[in-house]
Amino acid sequence: MLKIGNYHLHTSIYEGTASIVYRGIRQLDQQSIIFKLLKQDTPTTQERTRYRQEYDITCTLNQNSRLGGIIQAYALEEWQDRLAIVLEDFGGISLRQAMQSALGQVTPFTIADFLAIALQITNILGEIHASNIIHKDINPSNILIHPQTKQIKLIDFGISTVLSRENPTLKNPNVLEGTLAYLSPEQTGRMNRALDYRTDFYSLGVTFYELLTGDVPFDVNDPMELVHCHIARQPQPLHQLNPDIPPAISHIVSKLMAKTAEERYQSTWGIKADLDECLRQWQGTQTIDEFPLARRDFSDTLQIPQTLYGREQELEQLLTAFERVTSVSQSTSLNTSPD
Repeated sequence: MLKIGNYHLHTSIYEGTASIVYRGIRQLDQQSIIFKLLKQDTPTTQERTRYRQEYDITCTLNQNSRLGGIIQAYALEEWQDRLAIVLEDFGGISLRQAMQSALGQVTPFTIADFLAIALQITNILGEIHASNIIHKDINPSNILIHPQTKQIKLIDFGISTVLSRENPTLKNPNVLEGTLAYLSPEQTGRMNRALDYRTDFYSLGVTFYELLTGDVPFDVNDPMELVHCHIARQPQPLHQLNPDIPPAISHIVSKLMAKTAEERYQSTWGIKADLDECLRQWQGTQTIDEFPLARRDFSDTLQIPQTLYGREQELEQLLTAFERVTSVSQSTSLNTSPD
């Protein structure tokens, strides 16, 4: 057992490149807690700043949330030269873990379970966006579910942005912020498009795709190829991949994963309305008839369209050139010398 300050940490539950996450007990009141600790003995200024930002954003959302769908932040602690965020332990596991059987096999969620989970996530994401925060890393590892109550909570606001819009920069795919398999085309920095809350809708669509199939839509290992898939490739529609998935749900997921933000849903209200209709039909007949999507999809945020009208030929040429670049080794394509 590891003792840090007022905390007894008894189980390591996750270790990444920057953090180690423990489950433990707060001695003061014997409260079960999650202890997220910077991994390096001498973390960089950027890592410390990110931890402080994650704590501040989580606290802001705790104050603004009426659904209780954001993990509670209890304290920001300093230990030696490292920072730690103390979080509530509500007994949840990640959706990624929930899909894995005892044998390590991935089992997709049923339609009924998926719709219940999807509606909770959508409602919570709506509260995040209402606070002018873009999550930027929606994926099954950052969504927790309680195994018994099925309550959903979102975690990990380390790269979140407290802005309505952000201009991403061109970076090597290996150092992009976020989880590459879930990144929107504009979040890759290769679309010359500003980033707004609708980037989360793309990541949400990829997450829904995985919850229903057990696989991400683009299952490739090469980072450059994966970036290209997000920008230029269309995933196989869910109902073609699995005939048991109703086309209406498949179309919702496809709309979420549209290549441009203007083609996606424009609000969580619109997503929720369509998911509600799917759930209503499924509970009644165990089937879902197709219906027009986004009939109640109205955003209260003014967004200036960024679509390039009349430039389809130029865009195709750019994408073709990009595809040629991805066929070249990564070391000769995007590496640049340091300033």
